[in-house]
Amino acid sequence: MRIHCKVVVIAVCFGVFVLLYFLGGNAADDPLLKEVGEEPEEDSSSSQSPSQLEHNVVAKFPRKSPAGVGVRPEEPLKGRKQGRPISRGASVNAKSKPRSNVARPVTRRTKAEDVMHLAVVACGNRLNETLTMVKSALLFSLKKIKFHIFAEDPLALQFKERLNQWPRSVAAKFQYRIYSISFSVGNADEWKKLFKPCAAQRLFLPVILKDVDSLLYVDTDVLFLRPMDDIWNLLKSFNRTQLAAMAPEHEVPKIGWYSRFARHPFYGVTGVNSGVMLMNLTRIRSTLFKNSMIPTGLSWEDLLHPLYQKYKNHITWGDQDLLNIIFHYNPERLFIFPCQWNYRPDHCMYGSNCKGAEEEGVSILHGNRGVYHDDKQPAFKVVYDAIHNFPFEDNMFQSLFYPIQTKFLETVNTLCGRIPQVFLKQIEKTMRKVFEDKVVRHVRPHK
Repeated sequence: MRIHCKVVVIAVCFGVFVLLYFLGGNAADDPLLKEVGEEPEEDSSSSQSPSQLEHNVVAKFPRKSPAGVGVRPEEPLKGRKQGRPISRGASVNAKSKPRSNVARPVTRRTKAEDVMHLAVVACGNRLNETLTMVKSALLFSLKKIKFHIFAEDPLALQFKERLNQWPRSVAAKFQYRIYSISFSVGNADEWKKLFKPCAAQRLFLPVILKDVDSLLYVDTDVLFLRPMDDIWNLLKSFNRTQLAAMAPEHEVPKIGWYSRFARHPFYGVTGVNSGVMLMNLTRIRSTLFKNSMIPTGLSWEDLLHPLYQKYKNHITWGDQDLLNIIFHYNPERLFIFPCQWNYRPDHCMYGSNCKGAEEEGVSILHGNRGVYHDDKQPAFKVVYDAIHNFPFEDNMFQSLFYPIQTKFLETVNTLCGRIPQVFLKQIEKTMRKVFEDKVVRHVRPHK
């Protein structure tokens, strides 16, 4: 009898145990109950491998605290390894690569060599023109760009306000810094009035931007019709002595300005145009430049003011003339890129004389002579208006290329509109590449 009683008690206990086991197991397996009710274990990630840490972040959901998600107030952040926060329901692929928390900030940070530097000087009423130039650079470029904007104080706040209104997808592609107009040598008021307001500022870029190795300077009336990356890559074509690159002022000496009217030395046969200027600033800062004033060389900063004092009564185009004088005496320092990288009305208003643009299309459009804002050369104005009015993130073919193509039909009887492929070839090629990179590549089936 006693044996039977013991068997019954044991059976009842076993049944209760089994019942509690199943009830407890089901509750623990409920994800909501597990997430809310499970007390996080003491963090031991400091002794774990990155892959173990990654799995532990998914396995437990530490309680939130004012110090940050998943960090207990009593545990200092320093010295702890934290995995990336994972949202509810997320899982980790066992085959994914281990992620080190130490290395992650480095992967997010843009490497110095992956950033291109572009400088522009804006004074007076050049706000919208400058922003359109910046916009054209961002539309097509591949690498990140840092803009160095030199502006008068009233314009500085307007630049900041307008640039900060651009979409996040665009803002992620660039950085910018705004500088006041300043001149390190000579009379600031005199420099500021040289040729056009503030134009002489470009002469002082190697002095001011001491931490920048290489730089592309452009005038405000410049538009990029292909990635800035392409002209930036020309830095690799410099030989050991070259430290700057510009395009010729003209292709035909008999109708060029310098070859006919200059009263000072200039580079080569037709001179150079400084509206698009690629520079290795490190080399410029470390070079002594030959000159006509003293037998020994002068550094860039020491050369500028005495050179201006000597030639100020003989120069017409201000800082561009000074650059021509410098490279007249130092021709081995200059790399010449073809005219399609600085295409101006002079290349078409006297007949088409830029063979590179005829063959490859315009790479950089330079609308000097105010042609973006009058009807003297409507072909230039068509391109400017289309880029200026283009809404970010719209379809480029529908909202940019087709308007240019359609409007160009109205300019075919003008001096610069007679050869539409000069203006359209490169921008169409660029847009097709952008389309292939951003759309076609993403819709290809995964292998």
